[in-house]
Amino acid sequence: MANDKQFPMTAAGKQKLEDELDYLKTVKRKEVVERIKVARSFGDLSENSEYDSAKEDQAFVEGRISTLESMIRNAVIINEEEAGNDVVRLGKTVTFMEIPDGEEEAYTIVGSAEADPLEGRISNDSPIAKSMLGRTVGDRVKVLTPGGEMEVKIVSIG
Repeated sequence: MANDKQFPMTAAGKQKLEDELDYLKTVKRKEVVERIKVARSFGDLSENSEYDSAKEDQAFVEGRISTLESMIRNAVIINEEEAGNDVVRLGKTVTFMEIPDGEEEAYTIVGSAEADPLEGRISNDSPIAKSMLGRTVGDRVKVLTPGGEMEVKIVSIG
């Protein structure tokens, strides 16, 4: 298991995964087992859609539990306070301006385990984050996206 993938994340991101794991183990797993028990009571399992659905949910829950346990076990906590705000790093919020439009956007760069673009958190594996990591305020950065190349200017790092 020495080759397990590491998952960089904030302490808050790790806590969120631990909370989800706890919920799945203590609440959701029991609900699914109860659904299977009820579905079995309906008789013939070969044509029992409730049973099939409950078994599919059970497989999903067990798979998610396994994934979360691996992510938590291999978590590498990002020390957000350690580095200053002069360089783009994991855990930092970067405000940038698209050139030439001038539209400003801000995202926090996090590990893939806690990425959620709709909440303003992008993965360090995303094209835009990869382009900005190690850069400083004022830098112009070319970003290769699936939609083509774009240029941005880093406005602030926080």
